[in-house]
Amino acid sequence: MPVQLNHTIVHASDGPRTAAFLADLLGLPQPARYGPFLVVQLANGVSLDVLTDPGPIAGQHYAFLVTEEEFDQIHDRITERGLDYWADPFHSEPGRINRNDGGRGLYWSDPDGHNLEIITRPYGSGRDG
Repeated sequence: MPVQLNHTIVHASDGPRTAAFLADLLGLPQPARYGPFLVVQLANGVSLDVLTDPGPIAGQHYAFLVTEEEFDQIHDRITERGLDYWADPFHSEPGRINRNDGGRGLYWSDPDGHNLEIITRPYGSGRDG
């Protein structure tokens, strides 16, 4: 079997809040408990296993490949909730969407400062790659 990513742990100051935030904004099923984790299941079999962590949270980057329709739905949920978003990972282009590789992308932050991203084309797959 080729190597595949199965899951990653997302450290959060409030696991239930973060798991619900991710599932809600991404339009995913509600998280399921597995031991100390709240599991947010993605469509490709990879899961985000959210763990409440009392220590300082080191921000990570999580990027999600979505369809054009899903992009619109997620963008709508972000704007409906009044969340800030950016066209770039450095958060220097507020309120904008990028058009990298002939697709669309944007970044926003979760409650602990994890840098979340949605893209409709993988990097390097289009004319900008």
